[in-house]
Amino acid sequence: MRPPPPLLLTTLVLAAARPGCEPAWDPDGRCPGSAAADSAACVDLQLQTCSDVAYNRTAFPTLLQHRSRAAVESSSEYILLSVLHHLLEGQCNPDLRLLGCAVLAPRCEGGRVRRPCRHVCGALREACQPAFDAIDMAWPYFLDCGRYFSGPEEGCYDPLEKLRGGLDIEEALPSGHPPTFIRFIHHSYAQMVRVLKRTAARCAHISKTYSIGRSFDGRDLLVIEFSSRPGQHELMEPEVKLIGNIHGNEVAGREMLIYLAQYLCSEYLLGNPRIQRLLNTTRVHLLPSMNPDGYEVAAAEGAGYNGWTSGRQNAQNLDLNRNFPDLTSEYYRLASARGVRSDHIAIPQHYWWGKVAPETKAIMKWMRTIPFVLSASLHGGDLVVSYPFDFSKHPQEEKMFSPTPDEKMFKLLARAYADVHPMMMDRSENRCGGNFLKRGSIINGADWYSFTGGMSDFNYLHSNCFEITVELGCVKFPPEEALYTIWQHNKEPLLNFMEMVHRGIKGMVMDKFGKPVKNARILVKGIRHDITTAPDGDYWRLLPPGAHIVIAQAPGYSKVIKKVIIPARMKRAGRVDFILQPLRTGPQKFLPGSQRGGPGGEPQEPDEEPLGARRQPTMGGSKPWWWSYFTSLGQHQPRWLLKY
Repeated sequence: MRPPPPLLLTTLVLAAARPGCEPAWDPDGRCPGSAAADSAACVDLQLQTCSDVAYNRTAFPTLLQHRSRAAVESSSEYILLSVLHHLLEGQCNPDLRLLGCAVLAPRCEGGRVRRPCRHVCGALREACQPAFDAIDMAWPYFLDCGRYFSGPEEGCYDPLEKLRGGLDIEEALPSGHPPTFIRFIHHSYAQMVRVLKRTAARCAHISKTYSIGRSFDGRDLLVIEFSSRPGQHELMEPEVKLIGNIHGNEVAGREMLIYLAQYLCSEYLLGNPRIQRLLNTTRVHLLPSMNPDGYEVAAAEGAGYNGWTSGRQNAQNLDLNRNFPDLTSEYYRLASARGVRSDHIAIPQHYWWGKVAPETKAIMKWMRTIPFVLSASLHGGDLVVSYPFDFSKHPQEEKMFSPTPDEKMFKLLARAYADVHPMMMDRSENRCGGNFLKRGSIINGADWYSFTGGMSDFNYLHSNCFEITVELGCVKFPPEEALYTIWQHNKEPLLNFMEMVHRGIKGMVMDKFGKPVKNARILVKGIRHDITTAPDGDYWRLLPPGAHIVIAQAPGYSKVIKKVIIPARMKRAGRVDFILQPLRTGPQKFLPGSQRGGPGGEPQEPDEEPLGARRQPTMGGSKPWWWSYFTSLGQHQPRWLLKY
């Protein structure tokens, strides 16, 4: 059982455990007379857990019939709000806390209490219920959307409005500059959001923004996408993602992607044929900041003052590039056996028992929903491009060349970036990254230094996606005056790299009736790494030039074999379709699958966090692990959180 933080235990012990109203007191599970009167005497709101709500006046009694500040602070409902972000490991934070505060400390204006909006509660419950299910916790009774909330016709308000405060305000460009003007500055979180949303609005026919989740401190992980049909996967159109700022103090990648978004929009509108061709044939997703919380720590120190590690981790003090499942160790185990699949490896159950950052979960969920083909993670601290594997095949070796089965393709991807980067090709060994000069400024990750839990290895071993890591320079938080030069050095490499998604082959896998075959396997002889078809039956297989024997197969169908020749100068993926015929008689002949596979090695759906996966075994098996947070409350323990 995971121990609760000492500070939280102290908070619980000091609480006087005077309850508000528990549902067990009422035959229907509701609190009698829980609605506050319309008229009330407004008083200053002085609750620490609710100090960041969008109002500063409340009233007693509350919607839960707490009659004083002391009664609220000692209630099990209030204590739950103070620890909920720890229990849910940052998911739905601070949304749930702000929603709960709207009930425990209702908004009071002009001598009247305003209730929070029912539709806000409903949307949040739909989004956050899986997080409660994952730890076997019931939905809190005081967040009953039908009981304590009201509709717009009753004058309700949105308790989450402050989360968007300042983000929707348009920031005017310097006078005299056209809309295509790019400001080469460090962007705060609010500025970044405004720039991305403004850019998407300018290019609404090819662009949109969306959030893949929230950071531990509640900041949206905002993505801007570019496509001829934004918001949907198009048949045969490959998907690319670029991720910056996974380490909060490595900020150049964050800025490069903010600039790239503006550049793609402007150049498309100006008729740049290269950009139009790229965005009309590719779906591009840019996540400038995977670690916005860490960035805030680093930015508080500022360029030139930031330490080597200040702000590197997220708000939980987790290194996000060490927080992904270690599938590489499992790969080495599987690779030693013949006839066993070593791709699309399952996430082990024990992984969820550890501390998994909400940012990490957001990336994994993102990968489940979109069939990414190519990816790059932008870092800082050196000047080199590295590629998987990042974990040595001999764990005790800190530096050991550890290639994937797609070593040739990964080297081509790395060179696509490094070979057009002017500083990476600078012949001086005294420059930043000069020690990688003899390697062409690219290196196998484990041959540089070995580590587990990296995002690139996870991409390759859990999905179809090939990801490289780009170190943009030796200064992690460069001064503002250096940003334009860094952009000039990286603009062409970024474009060249994204265009590499069109190397190799692509096509459709269908049955004899033309129906797409989902999760069919595409094998390449001599490369022990299969990829699978998307739900629409389309696939993309990155391959180096040369002759390849390609096999398509799926359970219930006979396999189809084709020989493919990819010319060295070919820059567009060759179209190779497969029509699978159903098996008539006899046993199905497929390569044996790994433990995660179904019959014949059929890949299953990518893993979601299993329900109850973070539930540690308890001594008597009668209470979930989080119950220890509330044991000090005695008879006023929140039994309404127990499902059974």
